[in-house]
Amino acid sequence: MTQEHGSGGKYEFHGMVAVVTGAAQGIGRAIAEDLHARGAHLLLVDRNAEGVIAAADSMCKADSPPVHAFVADLADPSAIRELAQSINSLGCEIDILVNNAAIEIDLPLKSLTAEIFDRVMAINLRAPLLLTQALVPLFPASGGAIVNLSSIHASTAFPNAIPYACSKAGLLALTRNLALELANQQIRVNAICPGYIDTPMWDEWLRTVSDPEAQATQTAALHPLGRRGLPRDVAAAVAYLSSPDAAWVTGTHLVVDGGLTIRAHG
Repeated sequence: MTQEHGSGGKYEFHGMVAVVTGAAQGIGRAIAEDLHARGAHLLLVDRNAEGVIAAADSMCKADSPPVHAFVADLADPSAIRELAQSINSLGCEIDILVNNAAIEIDLPLKSLTAEIFDRVMAINLRAPLLLTQALVPLFPASGGAIVNLSSIHASTAFPNAIPYACSKAGLLALTRNLALELANQQIRVNAICPGYIDTPMWDEWLRTVSDPEAQATQTAALHPLGRRGLPRDVAAAVAYLSSPDAAWVTGTHLVVDGGLTIRAHG
C-alpha cells in the first residue's frame, strides 16, 4: 500500500476558493502551492507586497486556476476590513480560509514590553478572529473549512517565547469556540500545531545562535522521525482538514511535529 503525500494526492479542490494569509513564503506559500496544485482558486494575503505578488506570479499559468494577491498588514483592523471588501468585490464565495500569518519575537521576561506583546497578539491571534469574522459571510450555505496555524508552543514551553506561546495557545481556544459558533453554518474550524519546520523564519533564527550547524543537528535529533519538518508536511495536513474526508472533524487540533512532543525529556 502506497501513501499519497503532498500535491497531487487524493484531496482535490477544483472549483473551490481558498484564502491563505502569510502566503509570501515558508509554510503559507507551501500551503498555497499545494491547494493550487489540487485545483483551488487562490486569494493570497501578505504584508510583503513583493513576496506575495511573486508567489502569485509563480503559480499563474494559462491552464491553472486563478490566483489573486492582496497586500495587507493584518495587525491593522482597518486593513482587514479593506481586505474583506476587496475579496467581496471579486464576487466569489470562499470555501477555505487558512489563517497562517504570524510573527515570532523571542525575548526573556525582563526584556518584554507591552508593545511587543500586543503586536504579537494582534497578528497571531486578533487577526485570525477579525478576518474570520469578516469573511464568514462569504462562505456558501453548504459551509466550508477554516484552518488556523497554531504551534507546539501552545502546549510546550520553550525559552524566551512568552508572547508567541500565549498567542498560539489563544488560537487553540479561538479554534474551539469558532467551531462551536459556526457549526450551524456547516463551517468546520480546526487548527494545526507544527513543530520545528524548515522555513525562512527558522533560517533567520538559526543565524542568531553561536553554532548554527550544531543547533540544526541537535534540533533534528529531537524528533523521533529523525528530521525537522518541511512546509509540505504542514500543507498536506491543511489539505486533509479542508477536505470532505474531514467532514466530521471540527474544533480540534492536529499536531504535526515528527513526534517531538511525545518524547520524554529529563
